[in-house]
Amino acid sequence: MRSLRWTVGGTPEIMGLQVADRLRQCLEGVKAPLICPASGTTPAPLYHELVRRHRAGTMDLGAWNFVGLDEWIGLNGSDEGSCRWWLDKDLFRPLGVGEDRICFFDGRAADLAGECATTERFIAERGGMNVVILGIGTNGHIAMNEPGTDVAARSRVVTLHPTTQSVGQKYFTRQTVLEKGITLGLGTIREARHIFLLATGEHKASIIQQALEGPVSADVPASLLRDHPGLEVWLDEAAAGKLGG
Repeated sequence: MRSLRWTVGGTPEIMGLQVADRLRQCLEGVKAPLICPASGTTPAPLYHELVRRHRAGTMDLGAWNFVGLDEWIGLNGSDEGSCRWWLDKDLFRPLGVGEDRICFFDGRAADLAGECATTERFIAERGGMNVVILGIGTNGHIAMNEPGTDVAARSRVVTLHPTTQSVGQKYFTRQTVLEKGITLGLGTIREARHIFLLATGEHKASIIQQALEGPVSADVPASLLRDHPGLEVWLDEAAAGKLGG
């Protein structure tokens, strides 16, 4: 397995600047890239920086296309706290991204298998994903690929781990049922040219150490990305606190 390196920024904001610079490098010369952004608080500083640069005219995101990473079953962009809601707030609306450039799982859809097929087709028709931006769960999940996931899995509906159901409540202002999710599979994610894994905070230090330095195992889904040639890991000092160096 290749030697894995990670980049440590002093704060989440500094990390956001670093990842924005790297993202620009990876997409140089790509006319209409396809980006898969994770929702949540960890990548938010990156998205804010991308919006700032786009508005300042120093980075043109006008031709970028986006595909959703995951969504809670029973929710969509009309629900405050959903994955789509957060990305609308932090990225899509500030950038003025049209719906023709976004494919995102609808967790309220009657045909969830159709949602998965549409997403896989959207990716294939655009020549694959250029960059996937990921966070990591405290149980090691990637998107909603929970412990025990198949490394070759495609887009599908999953039953959420109790830890994910509990931690996921932080995105909502009231208690919300989070029993299932719809997600890109690890097999789909691993086909991307570049994978950026981001983590911040001391509460992520233990799982980051397991994912990057422990055994490669489906018990820690993030570890199944370690052999991807385009994997880059971006951490703040707190999340990197237990790594060997």
